[in-house]
Amino acid sequence: MNRATTHSPTATERRRTWPGWSHLPRETRDTLFLLCVIGWTVLPHLWHLPLWCAALTAIVLSWRARLALIGAALPGRWVLMGVLVVAAGATFWSYRSLLGKEPGVTMAVALMALKTLELRARRDAFVVFFLGFFLILTHFLYSQSLLVAAAMLLSIWGLLTALVLAHMPAGAPSLRTAAGLAGKTALLGAPVMALLFVLFPRVGPLWGVPQDGLASTGLSNVMSMGTVAALAQDDSVALRIRFEGPPPAPQDVYFRGPVLGHFDGRDWTPLKPSFPAPMTPRAELRVEGEPVRYEMTLEPLRLTVIPMLEASPTAPVVEGVRVTQRDDLQWVAERPLYERVRFNGVAYPRFRHGPQQPLIGLQDYIDLPAGHNPRILAWAVAMRRDPRYAQADPGTLAQVVMSNIRTGGYGYTLTPGLYGEDDPRNAIDEFWFDRKLGFCEHYAAAFVVIMRALDVPARVVTGYQGLDPTPVDGYRIVRQSYAHAWAEYWQAGVGWVRADPTSAVAPDRVLRSRPLVATPGLMAGALSRVNPQFFASLRDGWEALNNRWNQWVLSYSRGSQLALLERLGFSSPSWEDLVLLLAGVIGAMAMSGAGWAWWDRHHTDPWLRQMDRLRAALQRLDVSAAEHEAPRTLAQRVREQLGAAGEPLAVLLDRVDAQRYGRKGIARPDGRLTRDFAAHARRLKRLAGRAPPVPCNR
Repeated sequence: MNRATTHSPTATERRRTWPGWSHLPRETRDTLFLLCVIGWTVLPHLWHLPLWCAALTAIVLSWRARLALIGAALPGRWVLMGVLVVAAGATFWSYRSLLGKEPGVTMAVALMALKTLELRARRDAFVVFFLGFFLILTHFLYSQSLLVAAAMLLSIWGLLTALVLAHMPAGAPSLRTAAGLAGKTALLGAPVMALLFVLFPRVGPLWGVPQDGLASTGLSNVMSMGTVAALAQDDSVALRIRFEGPPPAPQDVYFRGPVLGHFDGRDWTPLKPSFPAPMTPRAELRVEGEPVRYEMTLEPLRLTVIPMLEASPTAPVVEGVRVTQRDDLQWVAERPLYERVRFNGVAYPRFRHGPQQPLIGLQDYIDLPAGHNPRILAWAVAMRRDPRYAQADPGTLAQVVMSNIRTGGYGYTLTPGLYGEDDPRNAIDEFWFDRKLGFCEHYAAAFVVIMRALDVPARVVTGYQGLDPTPVDGYRIVRQSYAHAWAEYWQAGVGWVRADPTSAVAPDRVLRSRPLVATPGLMAGALSRVNPQFFASLRDGWEALNNRWNQWVLSYSRGSQLALLERLGFSSPSWEDLVLLLAGVIGAMAMSGAGWAWWDRHHTDPWLRQMDRLRAALQRLDVSAAEHEAPRTLAQRVREQLGAAGEPLAVLLDRVDAQRYGRKGIARPDGRLTRDFAAHARRLKRLAGRAPPVPCNR
């Protein structure tokens, strides 16, 4: 009879076979868990790190995981030193420095990865833990968003779990047990964390270092054909605004940003006056009607210009930043607002501004570069020669240009293509006479060039126009997709007059706040067609959550702290009151903690208390039980001295040993097991007392 031969796996095959997480050795399991936590902690940094650093980190972590799985030796010190020198050299090559935020974070990530190759003792593990906690802090140098905070909270939980495992060297406690203990520990520290957040003084620039990504997009001081269209395809939030009462009509919702008065034939940039200050036009704001009061939360900006609702006569109060108004009605901060800010404002939808009488400085707003767009200039000259418009005022001329846009077959699109590829000097000519397809910046630029060709001062204004129709958490949202460009021309006796050529070609854009939407990709388009309302509600819900995080957490400032002290009864709160209150509360918490520690010191560890009861029960049965002996040792002795009668006690002792030191150990002793053990011991004691006396030989 042939017997089937059994195949014994080789060492290589055993290495390649995954035994399952629960069957891994304790040291291997803990190491892999720590590597996963480190990988998760480093993951959000991949968008900031050089490619070589991300690759090095992935290779080192994978290498360390493989060494843990196969039980191989860790690399020598010289190997690590060589890799460290290479990492430092690559960092210097990438940033030309080893100092600063970017090179510092890069080196911290590389050091964290390399340190995992030195995990030989608990001391090395503790270094990795605290490097991990430091690395978590570095994420907030880039962003304080809700997603980053949630990801780092998970990292903290993972590192605390690994720290708990390092303090539980005996047995094989489960990850669930360690994670539960880490979670309880974090919850115990949460009140202290909340207290420090509320009362720890906000002192600049410490609280201004995190820049939340430094506004990777937004308005610019330079406009060329296509720049606003590119920005308008970004659906991210630019600002949130909450009105005290009904919002203004959509056609009145203009947020004034950079004013661009200089044109070099290609780009529009802010104007540098050619004349001294007394000869240049001033703001001279004149408001009418009822004001619109609002509260604005502004996302981080790349510029110093604050896009205020037109027209706001009073400066926004931004803590720690001086804001002034320029002659072109822009509100400008003394530095870019790298952090999210919130302020109250007042605007007047009905207003006039600028000089009412001619000034020589207005000549700057008529100048055009020589040799550019000759057909536009000829068209303007022909209009001036027309008897109907020879003496027409600027308002009439503007209406003629707007009428030409409405009836001239022009189209409004995000993707008009490039103009001026053959000759950049004729870009606006090509748009106005040939292709007639453009976005708001095309129409605003062409309008201003035509008005200047008609000897009417004009300029381009950029900013945002319109807002989302439905409030989210009480706020109306203005997105980057609402970026807009319009024009202003000057008229004697009136001042600067707003003219929005977009309203002539795409009235829904201005009258109903309906910006063009970029064509979605295949997957996004299919999903939105299935249930567009569902995805819109998801977006609104997420933005409401983000807004609450911004308002309650990120916008909590020094002024909020002092306002809190006023509500607590301080008449004129100051930093000294804040520090004294914080010290007093921390002192009271410290005293409470000391009292709890004193009380806890007089209570025995529940595991030790259980063993004391088990040993006392065994000693009543005349079974010796020393304090240093483990439950399994006592179980063996019970079997030797009591035989079959003591088997129930031995089984219970084995269970105690498994609960405390086994792979599936529990956090606290089983009280029912202790009671069952005492009951069996009493039963054996009674049986021993009833046994007949042993006869003696005489």
